[in-house]
Amino acid sequence: MTARTPASGAAPTRVLVLNSGSSSVKYQLLDMKDGGRLALGLVERIGEETSRLVHTPLQGGGHKREKTGPIADHAAALKAVAEELAADGLGLDSPELAAIGHRVVHGGLRFTAPTVIDDEVLAEIERLVPVAPLHNPANLTGIRTAMALRPDLPQVAVFDTAFHTTMPEAAARYAIDVETADAHRIRRYGFHGTSHAYVSRETARLLGKAPEEVNVIVLHLGNGASASAVAGGRCVDTSMGLTPLEGLVMGTRSGDLDPAVIFHLMRNADMSADEIDALLNKRSGLVGLCGDNDMREIRRRIDEGDPRAALAFDLYVHRLKKYIGAYYAVLGRVDAVAFTAGVGENAAPVREAAIAGLEELGLAVDADLNAVRSDEARVISPDYARVTVAVVPTDEELEIARQSYALVSESTPEGVNA
Repeated sequence: MTARTPASGAAPTRVLVLNSGSSSVKYQLLDMKDGGRLALGLVERIGEETSRLVHTPLQGGGHKREKTGPIADHAAALKAVAEELAADGLGLDSPELAAIGHRVVHGGLRFTAPTVIDDEVLAEIERLVPVAPLHNPANLTGIRTAMALRPDLPQVAVFDTAFHTTMPEAAARYAIDVETADAHRIRRYGFHGTSHAYVSRETARLLGKAPEEVNVIVLHLGNGASASAVAGGRCVDTSMGLTPLEGLVMGTRSGDLDPAVIFHLMRNADMSADEIDALLNKRSGLVGLCGDNDMREIRRRIDEGDPRAALAFDLYVHRLKKYIGAYYAVLGRVDAVAFTAGVGENAAPVREAAIAGLEELGLAVDADLNAVRSDEARVISPDYARVTVAVVPTDEELEIARQSYALVSESTPEGVNA
């Protein structure tokens, strides 16, 4: 499957990246000649009377446009996106469009690379719905809608889990009965893979080395948060597991938890599986501890002497520090620790607190460098530190676009490792 050739005779270089959620679609249009963004936007509250579309053209002097009103479903949402792009001369019918890249949360063990989507791939993504019930159905809806709009165009799935498929069995397995685990595909898959791949590679570039030469601990700290141990460009461990619930303390998720807590709540609080699921995914983490999941608000409350906010911050940092130490042990040699995503890139107090006390491991943060706010990748450790501490802004959309474009530019773009 190949993209159409523009009238100029040059190969098409644009990629539309779609991230379809249960009631939203985020999108960016990029030109892979230089990785520049042409437009971006968001459709939210799909299926409601108060649906909202925000579209921002990024070249040609256009202005952000916002529309509100009912958008019935994802098909209507993508048609509205196509109309906004067309208004800027960037329509989905453009021969400059080489592919549509889709973020797909769960690819199981089969998909270890970006994959051109066909009926077999769709069936496999659907088969994985039981292990990603909140995400894969929405991803499928976005894919099918885009395929209906442009059936002639390569559609590429880029999986959150793919980067983590290099983990050794000792890291990926849970210590439960093997037959039961295999029958129900229970293992650590990991998530945020496109971010961990991008940031580990950019960290190597910041150090002036090839990814194969560098061992990095990546800390993706957003509302969802995950850590990874990356050895020579390959993930060898990650904090999220079968689902995105495991690992670090997050905005609304508990992270690591004694599984017996679930049985205790069932037996003693008469809570159903769905109620416990909602508790651990939506009413735990920072929200459960102090009522806020915005780190800026938590810091403000700490400054005012709020003990619940202080506990939430301390617990968040304690878990983060434990994973830094654990992954240091897993890697044996660490060249860099990289902070990324919303909290990682912007919350200097989190970075300072997470590294404090780890000087014997060669880690330190320079207070002045840490206080600098920038959109650029930067080192925040002092010159004497044995391990570089860095802030590396993530760019998952660019990573998806790069992987999608590289795949459709190949002569054999199958991309599936069965």
